[in-house]
This record gives sequence, structure tokens and C-alpha cells, in this order.
Amino acid sequence: MTSLVAAPRTTQDARLPLCVDLDNTLIRTDLLYEAVVAFLCLHPLSGWQLVAWAVQGPCRLKGELAARLPLAPQGLPYRGDLLAYIAEHRAAGGQAFLVTASPRPWADAVAHHLGVFDDTCASTTAINLKGQAKAEHLADRFGRQGFAYVGDSRADRPVWQLAGEAMGVGANARRHIGHDARIFDSRREPFALLLALRPHQWLKNLLVSVALLAAHMIARPDALFAAALAFVAFSLCASSSYLLNDIVDLPVDRLHPRKSKRPFASGRAPLLGGVVLVPTLVILAAAICLLLPPGFAVTLAAYYGTTIAYSFSLKRRALVDVFTLAGLYTVRVIGGAVALGVTISMWLLAFSMFLFICLAMLKRYAELVDAARRGLQAAGGRGYAVGDEAVIAALGIASGFCSVLVFSLYAAQPYVARLYATPALLWLVCPLLLYWLARMWLLARRGHMHDDPIVFTIRDRISCGVIACCGLVVSLSATVELAIPIVGM
Repeated sequence: MTSLVAAPRTTQDARLPLCVDLDNTLIRTDLLYEAVVAFLCLHPLSGWQLVAWAVQGPCRLKGELAARLPLAPQGLPYRGDLLAYIAEHRAAGGQAFLVTASPRPWADAVAHHLGVFDDTCASTTAINLKGQAKAEHLADRFGRQGFAYVGDSRADRPVWQLAGEAMGVGANARRHIGHDARIFDSRREPFALLLALRPHQWLKNLLVSVALLAAHMIARPDALFAAALAFVAFSLCASSSYLLNDIVDLPVDRLHPRKSKRPFASGRAPLLGGVVLVPTLVILAAAICLLLPPGFAVTLAAYYGTTIAYSFSLKRRALVDVFTLAGLYTVRVIGGAVALGVTISMWLLAFSMFLFICLAMLKRYAELVDAARRGLQAAGGRGYAVGDEAVIAALGIASGFCSVLVFSLYAAQPYVARLYATPALLWLVCPLLLYWLARMWLLARRGHMHDDPIVFTIRDRISCGVIACCGLVVSLSATVELAIPIVGM
């Protein structure tokens, strides 16, 4: 392949005007893709408008989206090494220009925010400044070989051919402009899209095994296989909902100190890849449902439908969001029971409901504590003000204690004696649960709860120790017969 890199510059042309592309070059994302997704999120029933604008040409599509969706440039994932090079170029007396196929309102917003460009060249309602059109525009303005250009893809080849110096972003650009060219941000992140699936959150789907343990079926291979299938199906649907949630929350996440590092918000994972994966994962989960009882598909559909409603609306409604989260946890338990074909106990449902309401309240409380420490008045994208944290804590702690009360009442039921050799040992679970819940709330109050409470629990050594102790107590209760004098109810 013939290199597009020009000969080394002389001192006379050492300050060629530096022209920099915007999408996937200066920033690690494509504003047009983001705008299309944002429009569909805001107007899910107006997809036909996008098609109508696109049929009339890219200029019409970009113009309509720019008019309806003003750009907030503050949180965009800029490439630090390229910004540093632009600053170095200007410090040496050179000029820098933002040259992009994005519409002018968005380009002007970025240029004004950064303050490092002398002028902006962007698409208008008449010209889509991309490929050959961009090359001719820059050649007319600066002359052939009279400018340096930084691009990222095959569409920039006409521009590189007319540039005095061709530079690129990412490993893909090197294939088009030669191995001797200056390449910015050339590192590859092949697992970024996998990280967007949040595989660590799949730990929550282990809740499908609660029915397996409660029904004393853990030694049956067929039951283990059914529980494993249910786990995979819930994990696929959960990842699909996480992708959708991150896509919907993209502008808000970019303004958050931790969430801005998520794959889509940081630009490490391609947004288009996430859009394709959302339905693909659901289709795979539906295929797994064919191997399980029909009721499981209904349960999984209810779970996924609720997560969609949560992503688009319910998470912004105070209290409704936490009850929805608690319901999603409980549905996992129900799904495990349906997959196994067993009847779930009302005691287990009551215990799960109160416990998961407690954990959902804990999640929101931790977010409010974090918002208060950052000097904010509300949690971004939620329906709570910082002053609500006392009420949330009261409701959450009360729900946690109710879950322990339900468990103690269950342990006192006469029929439990038929399931356990020494049912009185189950009472030891109560102080263990009380200690764990109290510690979780204390950590949240101190600002140490930075993740989903269930994921935090599995990662926390002390919490894992408490869970192990609870498991040991239940196991001993089921297998070891001891004479413990306790008066029945």
C-alpha cells in the first residue's frame, strides 16, 4: 500500500494549519449516532421521522437533529493526547481548525467549550462536510499540501491525500495512511464492549438458586441444570437492560465522577455495538426459555419488561423506583422456582420482599450520600433530593428488620420441624442478619457503598463471612439433630 504520509516538513512549513476531525477523532464517539439514539429515547414512537429525514439526505437529518438536540460538550470523551498536541501546536504559533461532518451547532459548542480552535468548519443544510467534500473545502481554503489533517477512518482518505501531513487516531487509521504517520490513542480495548455487559452484575442472578436451596434440591443434577439455564437467561436479559440503561443515561453518566468511566460514557465501547447487542441478547435468552417450563418465559418477559420501564421512566419516580428494584430482585427468586417446577413459599416471598426493599433503599441512600459529598442538591436522574436521605434510611432500616422478623416467625412454624433436623438452630440466622444489615447501613452512611448492595456484599469479605455462617447454620439445622429446649409458639 502506498503511504499517504507527506515528506517531512521543513522549517518554513512547520506550522501548517492543523485541521482536526471531531467524531471518533477528537472525541471517542460519533455525535450523529448518539443523537439518533437520544431522539428515539425521547420520542420512541417517532422513528418514522428519522427515516423521512434520512431519505432526504444526511444534511437534512443532521440539521433536524441539531435543531432538536442541543449538545452539552462538557462531558464528551475527548482524547487527551490529541488535545495536548493541539495545545503544543498553538503554543508554537500554529493555527488549529475543527473540521467535521457534524452540524455546525454541535461543532461550535465543542470549539467554544475547548477554546483551542481558531475557526470551525462543519456541515450545513446544503453541504455534508465529509470525505471528498471535506478534502475540496480544505484544499480551497489552504491549498493542496497546505494543511495538516487528523482523521480516523477510510472516509478521510481523500483529505489525507491532499494534506501536507496526514495524521490519524486509532490503529485503524494506520492502515490507511502508513506506518510512519503520527497516530494518536492507538491502544486497543477489545473487551470494552464485554465490560459494558457488566458481567460482575450477573452475581445478582444467583438469586435464582434460592428456590433450589429452599426446596432441598441442590443434590439433583436436573435441578442444577435447570437453575443454571435460568441463571444464564436472566444474565442475558440483565446485560441487555444494562446496555439499554447506559445508552439512555449517557448524558447524565458523563457528568458523574464514577459513571463517566463506563464503557459507553467514556467512549471505550462503540455505541452502535451496544445498540445491536440489546436485542441480540434478548433473542438468546428467549432461545434458552424453550428448554424450561413455559411459565419461566412469562416470568422472564415480566422481568425484562419491568427493566425497560425502569430505564425509561420508573427510575426517575421517587419510591416507585426502589419498589421496582425490590420487585426485580424478587422476580429472580420466583423465576428460579418456576424453572425448577416447585411452589414458592409465602414465607420466602415475604422475607425476600422486605429484604430487597431494604437493599433497594440502601442503594438510593448511598447515592444521596455521595451526591451530598459532591455538593449536589439531588441525585442525578433520580427523583430524590439530598434532604430525603433520612427518610430513605428510616424506610430501609425498617424493611430490613421486618425481613428478620419474618424469618424468625418462619423458624417458629410447626411444619418447619419436618424440614429440618434441628429447627431451633435457624434462630441463629437472625442475629447474623441483623449484624450484616446494620453494618451495610453504617458503611453506606460513611460513604463506602459505591456499588449495588448485592454486588458489594459478594465482594466484601466480612459480608461473605456472614453469608457463609448463615449457610453453615442452615446446613447444620437440616442435617444435625440436637436437643435444644425451646418453647413452641
